[in-house]
Amino acid sequence: MAVDIANHDVSRAVTHNKGIYNGIDGVVLATGNDWRAVESAGHAYAAATGHYRSLSDVSVENGIFRYSITVPLAVGTVGGLTKNHPLAKLSLKILDNPSAKELMEVIAALGMANNFSAVTSLVTTGIQSGHMKMHLSNILNQLGATERLKQLAAEFFADKTVTFSAVKKFLEAS
Repeated sequence: MAVDIANHDVSRAVTHNKGIYNGIDGVVLATGNDWRAVESAGHAYAAATGHYRSLSDVSVENGIFRYSITVPLAVGTVGGLTKNHPLAKLSLKILDNPSAKELMEVIAALGMANNFSAVTSLVTTGIQSGHMKMHLSNILNQLGATERLKQLAAEFFADKTVTFSAVKKFLEAS
């Protein structure tokens, strides 16, 4: 139902597709490809029918659950930064030097996995829960908290709003 809503509500579709590109962009960047071109093509495709919709889809046919994604991808594995930049070369090596087609499959799979995990979180514990854990961790690292204080803070903030000032106050009192 959450994916279906994203096919009918533009705001939900935008958030959906942002999550997809959170997965896609990392690989595109790491391999020296143009993330702006990849995102632009995806957003244009999402609006191709005249109504902006989710790039992912869900169906159940004959009792089989199917989660799919359709994204236009134009990436390369030779030329440009892919062969000249040391980190792009390393990223492609880690991926076992895929062909352009194989790299597109990896990229699409990461976008789909990222979207699936976000939708799962959305319909269970909620996105905010995961974001707040990450936010708390970032603040604790920024403030130089020890591992012990990080553990205490995680327990303390489990049911509270996480803000920089609240975390700082907690650490000062601990």
